[in-house]
Amino acid sequence: MARQRINFWMMNWLWKHRCWAPAVLVILLGALSALAQRAPVGSGKNAPKGKPAAEPAAKSVEALTTTALKSIVVVTHFGRDGKEDGVGAGFIVSADGLIATSLHVIGEARPIRVRLASGEQREVKEVHAWDRKLDLAVLRIEANDLPALPLGDSDMLKQGAGLIALGNPLGLEHSVVQGVLSARRELEGITMLQLAIPIEPGNSGGPLLDLKGRVHGILTLKSALTPNLGFAMPVNVLKTLLERPNPVPMNRWLTIGALNLKEWTPLFGARWSQKTSRLQVEGMGKGFGGRALCLSQKDVPAPPYEVAVQVRLEDEAGAAGLVFASDGGEQHYGFYPSAGQLRLTRFEGPNIYSWTILKQVPSEHYRRGEWNRLRVRVEPEQILCYVNERLVAQSKDDVLKHGRVGLAKFRDTTAEFREFQLGTNLAATASVPSVPEELLRRLHEAGPAPDQKLLQELGQHDSSGASLNQRAAELEKQAREFRRLAANLHRQTVQTELVKALDQPEAKIDLLRAALLVARLDNPALNIEDYTQQVTNMAGEIRGRLPAEAGAPAKLDALRHYLFAENGFHGSRGDYYNRANSYLNQVIDDREGLPITLAVLFLELAEALEVRGTSGLPLPGHFMVRYHPEVGEEQIIDVHGGGQVLTRTQAQERLLEVTGEGFRDADYRSATKREIIVRMLRNLLGLSERGDSGVEPLHYLDLIVALMPESVSDRLTRAGLRLQSGDTAGAKVDFKWLLDQQPRGVDLERIAELYRSL
Repeated sequence: MARQRINFWMMNWLWKHRCWAPAVLVILLGALSALAQRAPVGSGKNAPKGKPAAEPAAKSVEALTTTALKSIVVVTHFGRDGKEDGVGAGFIVSADGLIATSLHVIGEARPIRVRLASGEQREVKEVHAWDRKLDLAVLRIEANDLPALPLGDSDMLKQGAGLIALGNPLGLEHSVVQGVLSARRELEGITMLQLAIPIEPGNSGGPLLDLKGRVHGILTLKSALTPNLGFAMPVNVLKTLLERPNPVPMNRWLTIGALNLKEWTPLFGARWSQKTSRLQVEGMGKGFGGRALCLSQKDVPAPPYEVAVQVRLEDEAGAAGLVFASDGGEQHYGFYPSAGQLRLTRFEGPNIYSWTILKQVPSEHYRRGEWNRLRVRVEPEQILCYVNERLVAQSKDDVLKHGRVGLAKFRDTTAEFREFQLGTNLAATASVPSVPEELLRRLHEAGPAPDQKLLQELGQHDSSGASLNQRAAELEKQAREFRRLAANLHRQTVQTELVKALDQPEAKIDLLRAALLVARLDNPALNIEDYTQQVTNMAGEIRGRLPAEAGAPAKLDALRHYLFAENGFHGSRGDYYNRANSYLNQVIDDREGLPITLAVLFLELAEALEVRGTSGLPLPGHFMVRYHPEVGEEQIIDVHGGGQVLTRTQAQERLLEVTGEGFRDADYRSATKREIIVRMLRNLLGLSERGDSGVEPLHYLDLIVALMPESVSDRLTRAGLRLQSGDTAGAKVDFKWLLDQQPRGVDLERIAELYRSL
């Protein structure tokens, strides 16, 4: 697996460069990166030993099709109403019941059915392996004598090679089409096979065969430009999943992203999904106007009460928002944006004749395409409706009485909801200090609406349009600056909170909250309490299965089984450098992450289960978990490798396998919680230096220096980054610190020259 190592020292640079003018110093000081590339799947260590197998002979398309169609299956997934929701293809990869397909073919949290070429229906026992980024899945059914297709080596497939694709295009089962490999094309960071073959819905998940009958790809994408162009995922990527599966039994698979039915009741179809406190809905509902409801199970207080939620629409032509006073069926009030306007409605039945629009108003306070907070206050004699804390509609309608509250969406749009609340007073209050009067005055002067007199004066000149465009450019520049200031203020707030969280005795540091603060640095909308509660719920579920007298080894076994066997948490494989792997909230949502983020989750659950003796093991390039009991043998747990328990010797071998290097005795020690957080930040710093994150490296380096103020290498690196960004004042601060501290190993005379040159 690729490994990134960063050297922050800049001593060689200081020695080699003698011109200290600031213009010469626009260079990133230090920060040298080296990547050790992993051998491609299907070669090297994966190659068979001994005498190579004889090459199979090429066959006619007719002969290939006759043989291969016996290994093609129809994969169907179903909606929550039990009706068919999608059909695709798959193919058998092992006689004992493994079937490869595309992840989008099986959907997430969906019941799945497999039909063999013989017409026999088979129940899916587990999702044996899956990867969201690669859009691949491997299913397991009960079998021992299935006709498996041989897997080729897609790295060796030559441009122009003849190929055939098999699948169920447009529901026409067991179809075949012939073409060639046009090219290899990188799409979203993944090298895919570009095919001169028409791909249609239903082909997805089917195999791409060479003329010797070997699988070289899994059909996945159809071109929007031409009907005779498609794409396939190389089969060597599938091999990675087969080598390192992350199996999830079907009873657990059906809970991934599924609604918590103890909290919500969906009505009238559509597809509702849930990740912690965020809900998403897509597809047409079966109610009037494509209506679909999702009612809260919370008890509604007597009026006055309030219900609120934040909503974001993918398509403003649709509608989604709040419902209240629901009878659990067709009758309810609704308040929601629709085509950019705010609408208060009353539904009393299933059709247009029982639908009344009470209010429909445009509002400048509604932000198209963004998150908007809707709030409804139900009083004994009136209904008050707010968007982003501005009153936009009110009504004295009292046809519908007390009932349930929840969410609704209309027409064929996708909508997201977060921070659903029910209470007696949900008016948002300011969480930051009030803005000074002087700043308010300046903001007012920078407003976008000049008065009519000024517009009339501009209209008397031919250059009035140019003047207004110039003014618009000035306002856009100011808006960008305000957004930058808001982002800086957010990062400073998170930095202050994180430093405070870690500035206390080790035993009192809340590692879970600190790791979520790291994620919040780049995700201001992250609700930390939602995820701490999620981890509490996970620990409670594990604890509920254990006998009262269970000891630490039994608890650790239950924890490993819960995370890696039941719920499919796994180390990222094909998308290792995606920054989502470094955000603990997304690791919890997607069940995929880096060694260190998976380790944080494991350690926090172990602590919640009162397992003593667990700690982070910061091996170079591959973080693990260490269990050191008071009595008994020590264990090393590779959380990135499915929770496998290793000895120290096996851990050394695993590290050599993964990174190409072993570890020294000095590396074999427990990490402090501060060190874990800093290492997480260094991962994000490395991504930003690669240019993969869209975030400036200084954002992370400032926080690293705040947490490790005595780090000489980080001070040197930050001084260089500050110079590069034009922040000479900040660079002087770092150089001054170095001159005051006089650390060993640094040429202080050169630093002094730099300082004076600024």
